[in-house]
Amino acid sequence: MHPSPAVIIFTSLSGLGFGLLVFLGLQMPDVMGFFAFIFFTIGFGLAVGGLVASTFHLGRPERSLKAFKQWRSSWLSREAIAAVFTLSVMGLYGIGRIFFDYDIRVLGVVGSIMSLITVFTTSMIYAQLKSIPRWNTNLTPAYFLSLSLAGGALLAGQVKFCLFLLIISGFVQLTVWIKGDKALALSGTTIGSGTGLGFIGRVRAFEPPHTGTNYLLKEFVHIVGRKHSAKLRIISLILMIGTPILLLSLSFSHLLAALAVISHISGLFISRWLFFAEAEHVVGLYYGKR
Repeated sequence: MHPSPAVIIFTSLSGLGFGLLVFLGLQMPDVMGFFAFIFFTIGFGLAVGGLVASTFHLGRPERSLKAFKQWRSSWLSREAIAAVFTLSVMGLYGIGRIFFDYDIRVLGVVGSIMSLITVFTTSMIYAQLKSIPRWNTNLTPAYFLSLSLAGGALLAGQVKFCLFLLIISGFVQLTVWIKGDKALALSGTTIGSGTGLGFIGRVRAFEPPHTGTNYLLKEFVHIVGRKHSAKLRIISLILMIGTPILLLSLSFSHLLAALAVISHISGLFISRWLFFAEAEHVVGLYYGKR
């Protein structure tokens, strides 16, 4: 699929923000007053900033409120409802810790659980799509959740948890790439099955349906060269996983921690770009693009 900057920013930043809120709700770190204000501001800034960025991908952003009405059938609607509920609960929890030095334990736990649920609903927007075999797998929620928790632990300064979660997320990322490369072929979807003509033999397109581009080609057909993809994967893993693990393994300093955060976020953006760019929508079969 064509990688939209708005969606890349949305999924990356909101995942980091809700990941941080998971740990803040569990008192990790256990901060009050001014320091709580800083951590909650970062968490809310990333989560809300990511959600706002997502509206720029909508054809009619002013109608975004209608997304809340289709919760019975739409994961996008469920995500919107979960996000509002989570931010409301964590907002009340944060107010207690910032202004009153008081911990409303139940709100923190509920907020942490809901933060994970929100990230899960985001992942299901993509995992539900049978038209993109690379996404239509349980690995997609695992990919979103593992990186959200790893990034959240990094922002929360939970070094031991972070090292473990970075290793887990790196393993998940590698599995997503390895299995994803085979997903379209293993799905059995071909131009023959799509047209219903496969029973008569091998089907191929005689000529393109039209001479110019269209919405489908613009949004759903994007091809990344193998060499280009391989280089970006290596860079992503080094920045997102390897460098933060190396820096956090050294004697702790705020400078190294900041560099680890910057490196992780940079690698995360590359990983998320690949997530969308390498998604092979089956519509590409009809244009001879697969």
